[in-house]
Amino acid sequence: MSIVKMNKINIIGLDGIKTDLLKRIMDLGVVEISSQDSKLTDPEWVSCVKKDGNEEEVFTFDVRISQVSEVINSLEKYDTSKRPLFNTRKPVTKDEFIKALDQNDHVIEKVAKVLELNKSLSELCTEENKTEAAILSLKPWVQYGIPLNITETKYTNIIIGTIPAIVNIDELKSQLFNATDRCVMDVINSDKDQYYCSFICLSEEKENILELLKQYGFTPVTFKELKGTAEENIMQYENILKDISVKRDAVENGIKELVSFKEEIQLYHDYLVIERDKIKILSNMLKTDTTFYIEGWIPVECREKVQKVLDEYQCWYEFKEPQEGENIPILLKNNSFVAPFDSITELYSLPTASNIDPTAAMAPFYAIFFGMMLGDVGYGLMFALGCFIILKKFDIEGTFGKMLRVFFWGGISTIFWGVMYGSWFGDGLVVGAKYLFNINLPISYLWVDPLKEPITVLIVSFVMGLIHLFVGMGMKGYMLIRDGHLGDAFMDVGLWYLFIIGPILWIAGDMIIPGSPLPVIGKWLTIAAAIGLVLTQGRAKENIIKKLISGVLALYGITGYLGDVLSYSRLLALGLATGVISSVLSLIGSMGSGIAGKIMFVLVFTFGHILNFAINGLGSFVHSARLQYVEFFGKFYEGGGDSFNPFTKKTKYIKIKEEI
Repeated sequence: MSIVKMNKINIIGLDGIKTDLLKRIMDLGVVEISSQDSKLTDPEWVSCVKKDGNEEEVFTFDVRISQVSEVINSLEKYDTSKRPLFNTRKPVTKDEFIKALDQNDHVIEKVAKVLELNKSLSELCTEENKTEAAILSLKPWVQYGIPLNITETKYTNIIIGTIPAIVNIDELKSQLFNATDRCVMDVINSDKDQYYCSFICLSEEKENILELLKQYGFTPVTFKELKGTAEENIMQYENILKDISVKRDAVENGIKELVSFKEEIQLYHDYLVIERDKIKILSNMLKTDTTFYIEGWIPVECREKVQKVLDEYQCWYEFKEPQEGENIPILLKNNSFVAPFDSITELYSLPTASNIDPTAAMAPFYAIFFGMMLGDVGYGLMFALGCFIILKKFDIEGTFGKMLRVFFWGGISTIFWGVMYGSWFGDGLVVGAKYLFNINLPISYLWVDPLKEPITVLIVSFVMGLIHLFVGMGMKGYMLIRDGHLGDAFMDVGLWYLFIIGPILWIAGDMIIPGSPLPVIGKWLTIAAAIGLVLTQGRAKENIIKKLISGVLALYGITGYLGDVLSYSRLLALGLATGVISSVLSLIGSMGSGIAGKIMFVLVFTFGHILNFAINGLGSFVHSARLQYVEFFGKFYEGGGDSFNPFTKKTKYIKIKEEI
């Protein structure tokens, strides 16, 4: 369990070497350059330095990166080549990267071409949407035979519009007839929402007619700038759609022709990101007219190679130990087995520099608990082999890569506990072999069948939970001793050890070693520990009465430990859930007979176990993490650390194998 020790680094150099030095520091990727905004409010600093950086230039790069990202997304949409299951960064050598950069002008031309085609495609799509909307608005009026541009004659007016479907149309006609016998109403069309109507009336009666129609929710409809009937306009719009379709096909073909340049454009994207980051990091630096100032963090183990570069550029620099209270960035360093479990710690929170990395202590428990909850050889093989193949075939990086390794070890643990429980897809293999092939498979448990002896598994779960809690308490004790608080370690950890172990020996001593003095030892341990807790747990209080009261109340904390231990019953519960569902699947699958029955068994077995694997696999992941976060971390761990964020090449599509 290791939190990498950090040093603070201060660098001063001549402005003329700044660009090259930053490039070298970026190549090393081991220096976090901290923001210096706070110094700009310090009178001692503000009088002699100013903030470095060029926000306009950064903005320009951001715009270019956004445009290139748009181009890449467009090309991927039309890329018909076989895509990998997982997107990974393509490894390129130093020479390949430099050679590609020499083709930037060519790539920029292709980017501009795709952007132009995207603009044309967007305009065509907009026009297409408008045209389709126009057709939709005209379709209800297709039976209306009067040209839409004719709304009046010398003596008459033509009104068209909609009336809600809830209106009694016959009543409206009657009211209209009562108002005037010189108005012709025609229902052109209708749907579930409204009627589409036309009204022809004398010009002098138009206003009276509209006033009456308003009472029935009438909404006038106009088709500005349209000539001819609705049907004629629809035909024109459909011709326009055909023309748009031809143009869009041409544009899309143009984009498809540029798909072959996608990888070059991706490389150009990452080049822009690198250059943007070089400029952006300047805003974290201070400068004078002739010099620059850098302040940041560096792992102690990397000092030598950074020092070599700084000496080469004749910079002034110093490495300093962090001051008390400083927010030190956190970098975890663990062995190959433990390192993947860093992702579990990070999901909760990174430790602070004053805390401890819990990952090494947590990792074996997480793997064991995961396996106990899933507890099936078949499911374990699915996890372990699946993750192993993916990791071997694909260069998976980051948190996802770590999680795959966690699941791999979880799969190995699941196989182990599956052998212990005798569970191979539950009893699916045994039942399937007998039902499909009349073969008796000699598969049995190596330790216990949880479905038949759940109490045994429950007891083991509690024992493992107690061990888990004791390790957590031990971590707290270690930190207290590390910080020079030996007495506190004994009073806040040691006495609780005795107070928990004592009753166990007192109650179960004869079961552990019949006829031994363990019960008596447990009794006196319990009494001594209780007295010790009463006398010490209130030591921070002001007077002896408050000290004793707080000490007595502290004994109630034993119920918290009891609740924590009981929480480990989920190790049995989820294991039973997996086994019971598997058994039910075998029962359902074997209910049929003949060929149809065998087909049903295969289908139930396949899809049922996939579903069971997914649900209980997720449950095992979540509940294993919960036992770490609540029961284990709760005994000693305080998160809140900020991750170490070095100035390095943060590329999306390529991984440069050699330093540039």
